Amino acid sequence: MTRRRRSAYLRPAGLRRRQLLTASGVLLLAALLCRWHCRREPAPPEALAEGPYRVQRVVDGDTLLLANRARVRLIGADCPETEKPGQIGEPWAPEATQFTEDFVAAGTVRLQMDRQRIDRYGRFLAYVWVGDRMLNEELIRSGLARARTGFPYSSSMKTRFVRAEKEAKAAGRGIWSE
Repeated sequence: MTRRRRSAYLRPAGLRRRQLLTASGVLLLAALLCRWHCRREPAPPEALAEGPYRVQRVVDGDTLLLANRARVRLIGADCPETEKPGQIGEPWAPEATQFTEDFVAAGTVRLQMDRQRIDRYGRFLAYVWVGDRMLNEELIRSGLARARTGFPYSSSMKTRFVRAEKEAKAAGRGIWSE
């Protein structure tokens, strides 16, 4: 009987020791992952001022990711949607993305904001300039984006975008060629 009692008492202690070691290992792993993740991916800025910024990558024709992790959506220009998991990309989406990549190839752009600074998806809204050319307008003029005037932004910019869209339609460029 003594053997049974001794082994019965040893089992729970052994289990507790293993549970403690497992819990410690999980906590250590979680701390390391958190530390690694926090260092690799800084949070995007909560505010973005007008001025020059370095482009990290082009997300699609009308969206940029800046080096400071801010996502920027072009005001007034709506490019065809690119392919996403479970969705088929729209015609002219690859061309719009390539146009934007070529346009910002130097890597630095100048942002100009308007009244509404952030959209419902948390992206910053801006007119994107490279030199004296505006990406928003050039995409529309090339027929790779539609002018979207139903949003609250400058009426003079709306006029520019509508004029650029009429030019693209008349010339049968991009989305207006079909």
